[in-house]
Amino acid sequence: MGSDNEAEKSAHKEKEKKKLLALAPIAKPLAGKKLCKRTLKLVRKVCRAQMLEERSKGGGKKYQKREQGVVVDANFPTPCECRFCVIAGNITPIDVITHVPILCEEADIPYVYVPSKEDLANAGSTKRPTCCVLVLTKPTKGELGQEEQEKLKAEYAQVVSDVSELTTSLF
Repeated sequence: MGSDNEAEKSAHKEKEKKKLLALAPIAKPLAGKKLCKRTLKLVRKVCRAQMLEERSKGGGKKYQKREQGVVVDANFPTPCECRFCVIAGNITPIDVITHVPILCEEADIPYVYVPSKEDLANAGSTKRPTCCVLVLTKPTKGELGQEEQEKLKAEYAQVVSDVSELTTSLF
């Protein structure tokens, strides 16, 4: 009995090591285990409340338009709509996500990297690996109850404060 449990633990550790080895060099600030778990939990709750905007690898191509010679993501929410951005750290090629942190910084949107695109997709209730998730302030369809909205705000505030603390320690 004990050996099975130990074998599972060692297999899980190997899996975690592989995730960390596959990280892109630009994946900073990277969420630690506790913050990653809390962030993915927030994404899961927000997904149920339909307050989520997702981007799959290559999906942004159909959303781009050209304005004054500059390619702009037409569906990137404005700062008042978006509160938090979660980016997968193991996306290849890196060029797919290199512009996202720049857009977030220009719009004053906090962002954090999580180690796995598969975990991010599972939290967002999709089968396809996801490279970026935007947590919105209001649902895309309908309205939320006052109690549920307060719970989401409290959890959001906790995650964003942890992310800002992580970011200040890096830079």
